[in-house]
Amino acid sequence: MHPLLILLLGTVVVIAGIVRLRIGAFFSLMLAALLVSFLAPGELADRVPRVLEALGGMAGRLSLIIACAAVIGKCMTESGAADRIVRGFLKLFGERRAPAALMCSGFALSMPVFFDTVFYLLVPLARALYRRTGKNYLLSILAISSGAAISHTLVPPTPGPLAVAGLLGVEVGMMMGMGVVVGFPVAVVGLWLAHAMQRRHAVPMRPLLGLTEEETPPQGGLPGLGAALLPIVLPVAMIALGTVVNALGAGENPPGWVVALRPTMSVMGDANVALLAAALAAVAVYVRQCRPGREGLHATLEAALMSAATILLITAAGAAFGAMLKEAGVGAALQGLFSSPEHRAVSGMTLLVSGFAISSLLKISQGSTTVAMITAAGLMAAMLEDGTALPFHPVYLALAIGFGGLFIVWMNDSGFWIIARMSGLTETETLKTWSLILAIMALVGLGLTLLLAQVMPMAA
Repeated sequence: MHPLLILLLGTVVVIAGIVRLRIGAFFSLMLAALLVSFLAPGELADRVPRVLEALGGMAGRLSLIIACAAVIGKCMTESGAADRIVRGFLKLFGERRAPAALMCSGFALSMPVFFDTVFYLLVPLARALYRRTGKNYLLSILAISSGAAISHTLVPPTPGPLAVAGLLGVEVGMMMGMGVVVGFPVAVVGLWLAHAMQRRHAVPMRPLLGLTEEETPPQGGLPGLGAALLPIVLPVAMIALGTVVNALGAGENPPGWVVALRPTMSVMGDANVALLAAALAAVAVYVRQCRPGREGLHATLEAALMSAATILLITAAGAAFGAMLKEAGVGAALQGLFSSPEHRAVSGMTLLVSGFAISSLLKISQGSTTVAMITAAGLMAAMLEDGTALPFHPVYLALAIGFGGLFIVWMNDSGFWIIARMSGLTETETLKTWSLILAIMALVGLGLTLLLAQVMPMAA
């Protein structure tokens, strides 16, 4: 069977399983992986084991990182550390620039904390600001979601960008750094668009049906700003320092202190070690702040790990699906469609646009950004492993796929309903404002990625 037909059948199984059969992303991706494996060349006895091998390989590489990220997010939320960071931004920017503070808060918190949790956390602050000032409610809501959505799709350790980085061979530190460098300006564009939407659409703050308004906790009940920031700053600093020391050590005649530090920093700068240290810091802040006792701590960590298990299974299943597409020869078939050895730069730009387009189509069809990104990354990784040479660092392809996962958010996306229900917007208002802003941000992000890939390729 032709590889592109196998690709089509596998994609149909994923979309039908999620949208029509409602069996969830994990089973849909696993069924697609098994189908593609049986249609791909190879010994019959190897069809199931190679799927499980790919599943286990990705799970082994990402299990500790995802588990630690879930623990960090849960402990930061429970301890009040996330709330403390938001208040720090509000104090820094002042009430007049509160939307900028909310955007920065959403951007920072959505790295270790999941998007829906960040939105639940920040919406009460937006509502409290409106009750105090009587204006700019829609602006505050859009500012929160613009910042949070960008880092959710571009900056590890959130599952989507983490899995994409793993599939494309991008170091986690590089993905984090470039995700911030490229993503934050796009979030600023989102804030500017939110101001425009506020002027165009007069959306009042409405009561939330079935939900009670909770007062935010007093300042004295929250941890200090330094302690609150530690689980975010610590892994970034460790990974960045490890990267710098390794880069200095790779040159000719490195200084003696670099030679001495390099083995230690290779360990300390590993993403698994850095995230584990951050998780321990988050747990320490939670224990000191909440005094949960052994049973309470056990319950909190268990709840975090249960959510991590679901994400890990979906991520690993997406990797297995991508690996089976490689076995089927999909990479070589796509390479013939998109690459051109005579015009490598054009071929590279085409790959970026293709990654964006594939991720967008998958997002539109089945709703999940994470599934769309993982599946698109698997397809593009198959092309790269079959000989397509990138004239730039693969992190740009990862960014293009991430921005594709933001394009066209509508009613099959759970995030759409979280924003609509938790903010009190109607479906039409959400489509006219939030969905439109995300589409523009995605296109701006793709344009910025294309530009940087040309100007600063960082090719190996």
